[in-house]
Amino acid sequence: MKKLAMILFMVLLTTSLSACSWVSLSHKKPTYTSKEITPTLYLHGYSGTLNSTKYLIHSATNEHKHETVYATVDAQGHVTVDRPLSNHDRHPIVIIKLEDNENGDYPTNAQWIKNVLVKLEDQQKFDQYNMVMHSMANMSFSYFMLEYGNDKDLPKLNKQVNIAGTFDGVLGMDDKANENHLDQNGKPERMTKEYRDILPLKQIYRNKHIQVLNIYGDVEDGSHSDRRVSNVSSQSLEYIIGDVVDSYNTLKITGKEGDHSELHDSAKVAHHINQFLWGHD
Repeated sequence: MKKLAMILFMVLLTTSLSACSWVSLSHKKPTYTSKEITPTLYLHGYSGTLNSTKYLIHSATNEHKHETVYATVDAQGHVTVDRPLSNHDRHPIVIIKLEDNENGDYPTNAQWIKNVLVKLEDQQKFDQYNMVMHSMANMSFSYFMLEYGNDKDLPKLNKQVNIAGTFDGVLGMDDKANENHLDQNGKPERMTKEYRDILPLKQIYRNKHIQVLNIYGDVEDGSHSDRRVSNVSSQSLEYIIGDVVDSYNTLKITGKEGDHSELHDSAKVAHHINQFLWGHD
């Protein structure tokens, strides 16, 4: 009897250990390759802070489970991250904070964006990335693509989301309400120097299979603007890259939600961004 009891005990023990091993393996996180990992970078605009993208990040992590990484760029362009990207998440989110958040020099900001990508790639390789930007960040990223869009040592842009883009001027600075217009081809009648600077983006974006979602606001006060940026300025991006990307879609937000600073806190905006970037992943 003792021998039989011992045999039964050993069988039960082996079964239990096997079950525990199976449970452990079934809960093991998958590991992804550089081809499968596509981080999404969020960049605030002029004088922006982490709060500028807080709502969008919160919405994204609620609708889709993403790991988040904070990348801080100091005034000298040095990048620190709170932790490296994980190879267990296909779609991590990177929240960029510029300590010099009132630097209006686009080439400098472009260099800082490059520094972030290099820092992230030093720790975890990835072949492509998405970009979400608000206000001035749109022009900073445009200059980045102008300078580094063909750099084969950097990951490739996959999808971009432009929010309240200042492509052809800012009201009260180099633009006035209802003074600029788009012709039948989407070409602005008046072009700022900065807009002319980024015209070569057409050739850079060509044949790269990039998808674009351009979001802009109209507070419906007769200014055809979000109070800071005219709709003409925001929509003028399409004339440059609209016919050379894989897809180019626009989303117009009207009323109170269409205000320049309200756009990044809009549930409608956040949901459209999440669907555009990740769909039902």
